[in-house]
Amino acid sequence: MWIQKEIRLSAKARGFHLVTNEILRQLPELPNFNVGLLNVFIKHTSASLTINENADPTVRQDFESFFNHVVPEDEPYYKHMDEGSDDLPAHLKASILGSSVTLPVSAGKLNVGIWQGIYLCEHRNHGGSRSLVITLQGE
Repeated sequence: MWIQKEIRLSAKARGFHLVTNEILRQLPELPNFNVGLLNVFIKHTSASLTINENADPTVRQDFESFFNHVVPEDEPYYKHMDEGSDDLPAHLKASILGSSVTLPVSAGKLNVGIWQGIYLCEHRNHGGSRSLVITLQGE
């Protein structure tokens, strides 16, 4: 069985946000799958997805600090500045982290580690709501 749908995440401030539950609330079909894979793809070039620590919020704060250090704003060699000083760094961060995650599904639930969750990595100062394509395959 295959299911594909587009969902929206509410607008988030710049930073790393745990969105696992927000995604699962929009996926009532998940309990119908005994075994399968869930792919989550973000339809944006200035935000990304990753999987990491879901318990301690300081991990997400440290992620933001790290990526701001590695990919700073206002570098004199940047050419793409049409949408503000956060735009090109947002594209670079999104390419580093990636636009999709794939998770195993077992017995109608995500089969991830107890401390793992899906992050929306919002790299823009004013990114707005974000669209995700959810593809669920299995039986």
